[in-house]
Amino acid sequence: MNATAFPKMKVFHFISGDLWAGAETMAFNLLRRLKGYSDLDLSVILLNEGRLADELRNSGLTVHVIDERRYSFWEIVRRIRAILRSSPPQLIHSHRYKENILAILAAGPGGSINLIATQHGLPEFAGKKPPFAVRFKSRANFHILSRYFTKTVAVSGDVRNFLVNHCAFRKENVEVIHNGIEIPNAMPPKGGIGLFVIGSSGRLFQVKDYPLMVDIARTIADLDEDNIRFELAGDGPERSTLEALVQRYELRNRFVLKGHQDDMDTFYRGLDLYLNTSVHEGIPMTILEALARGLPVIAPAVGGICEIIENGVEGFLINGRHPHDFAEKCLLLRENKELRERMSKSARYKVEQLFSAERMAESYYRLYCRTSRPSRFGCLNNSASISRAS
Repeated sequence: MNATAFPKMKVFHFISGDLWAGAETMAFNLLRRLKGYSDLDLSVILLNEGRLADELRNSGLTVHVIDERRYSFWEIVRRIRAILRSSPPQLIHSHRYKENILAILAAGPGGSINLIATQHGLPEFAGKKPPFAVRFKSRANFHILSRYFTKTVAVSGDVRNFLVNHCAFRKENVEVIHNGIEIPNAMPPKGGIGLFVIGSSGRLFQVKDYPLMVDIARTIADLDEDNIRFELAGDGPERSTLEALVQRYELRNRFVLKGHQDDMDTFYRGLDLYLNTSVHEGIPMTILEALARGLPVIAPAVGGICEIIENGVEGFLINGRHPHDFAEKCLLLRENKELRERMSKSARYKVEQLFSAERMAESYYRLYCRTSRPSRFGCLNNSASISRAS
């Protein structure tokens, strides 16, 4: 029987929407792809206007914005409940701590609404003991997810292992679904003429450890490598610290802080190599975006990065955090064009095969179906029941 003979499954996503970062990019890619499933009825509740709201509306999705700057927490709960009463869902999918709490309060007692949350990474402690309030918030979030949610999706096996081994999650209640991206057109090779540009992008937060990137640039500069430049796209509270380091090390002509970039495709097209320096990552969207454009990646062997990159195939994984080890691999790829081109092809192939938005959406769709009484909605009765609009 075709899935359209059954009622549609109503799914609400709860997202803050105050930023346009990795979690927001992932949610947008997921929702845009899920919209193509004819047996899903999708709506989104956001707590802020912004780019995510605009992008979702432009994709034809139903978006409700309840501005957290205008309303108290309990007024937000009341308004969400009113929306859900007018269009009762079978499933709520939330994406962060605050949204997880709202999902529980909005669903109410009785368990008639299934709750799914995506855990996009681990707490951003940057290797330091966090304040008590931060630790309490993290523990409260994991308690909520482990006790009250039907399923928690971990974006990497590393995150799943942490939840199960350290946060008392039951194995069967945690599922790994890797993030996925829309595959862009392949980039033409730069040709190796002029500057060799090493770049990175992300929020300028401590957990990203961009001072290490500055140290790597300094190490290379000390070797009198004049034709290598570093570019960092993004903004955040660590910008002044980075500016001070660049000035102290006299790297102003070698290290460019580009700030927020709306056109990331142009940014990636200006690079020869992508560098990540994070203390921890789930499945970073920026690495996927770089790989999809054929950029080899050098990154620490931490977290979910090890589930994306095979050392020596799509790039290099570095054990430890010594700038010289990163610099050595940067220089190797600058000098060895053949190796760089081989890694470029492997990088794009890896994302096409394992980290596409289509593959991610298919996995979430099947999870929705398994947790929401599939016989009622016709989900997964057979392969033909997965009916996607063109």
